[in-house]
Amino acid sequence: MIPGLIALTFAAAFAGAAIYLNWVEQPARLALEDDALLSEWGPSDRRAVALLLAFALASAVAGFIASFETQDVRYVYGALIVIASWPYAFFVMAPLNNQILALRGPDVGAARALVRQWGFVEAGFAAIGVLAVGMFLWIL
Repeated sequence: MIPGLIALTFAAAFAGAAIYLNWVEQPARLALEDDALLSEWGPSDRRAVALLLAFALASAVAGFIASFETQDVRYVYGALIVIASWPYAFFVMAPLNNQILALRGPDVGAARALVRQWGFVEAGFAAIGVLAVGMFLWIL
């Protein structure tokens, strides 16, 4: 039972952090001037992605352990949902992040539109987290 609660806890932390990024950090970032927006982007993005992916990995590992202990396949589904954030980050978000990180000099004006687009794409992280939390709550 404990690994299942750990899986739920890390999935909830993942979902909460993703929702925080969309509702709090993204509007604050968009309120900055273009140069400041880009200066803030790199360090913030690296830290946030590392944190979210660590939460997802911890939740998935705990979910798989809970599945082996309880023989409940729903833990596997929850683990697969939350670990889906890894390919989502790599295939969907990374190309957009790389575009934003590559902006320099006169291209800085394009940053705002790309960061706004990134906010919509990042909402996928929040959706993945909420789905994983829902799956783990269903088990309880």
